[in-house]
Parts: sequence; structure tokens; C-alpha cells
Amino acid sequence: QVQLVESGGGLVQPGGSLRLSCAASGIAFSISTMGWYRQAPGKQRELVADITSGSTTNYADSVKGRFTISRDNTKNMVYLQMNSLKPEDTAVYYCHVLKTRHYWGQGTQVTVSS
Repeated sequence: QVQLVESGGGLVQPGGSLRLSCAASGIAFSISTMGWYRQAPGKQRELVADITSGSTTNYADSVKGRFTISRDNTKNMVYLQMNSLKPEDTAVYYCHVLKTRHYWGQGTQVTVSS
């Protein structure tokens, strides 16, 4: 079955950095578009970034220039490098893949606070 397992969240001060990782299994990873979404309290889940099988990337305007999505097809891993973090980046971050349906990881909490 499809499994997406995130790691790397935590508490960081404004201006700091975090790197999220997502380990994928049960899918043909190398041909899949992988994404990172986030959901803040009281808000809808939103796309942060995604990356196609050909490594074309797409970012939400709010994170452009600060976040970088990447993938390692040899390890079935997708990453989100987050720099210059702001308090408004605080959310649960989810790894995502769309196959016959949407698949989500369990989420990892990112809190940006001084």
C-alpha cells in the first residue's frame, strides 16, 4: 500500500531553517509528481510546492525564494528545504501524491516562534 512518512519538523525561531523529508513507498516514485502541503489552525490545506518526475518545480507565491523542493529517486525521498522562516509558516506540513486518489502522510508540525 502507499505510505508517505514525513520527518524533520520542529520549533525554530523566525529567520531560521528546517529541512523536511518524506519517505515514499508503494508507488512508482520516479514517475510520480510529489508535493508538500500545509495546514495552519483554522485554515484550509494549501499547496506549498510540488515537483514532477522531470524535476519541474512549482511554488506557492508565499514561499518563493525561501523554500526549495527536491527529490532523490534512488531513495524514494522528497525534501523541502525551508529558509528564512516566518511565523506565518507555522503549520502541519504534509507530503502528498495523487494516484488513483490523493495520498497524504501523517504530517509534521513546523512552529516558527521566538
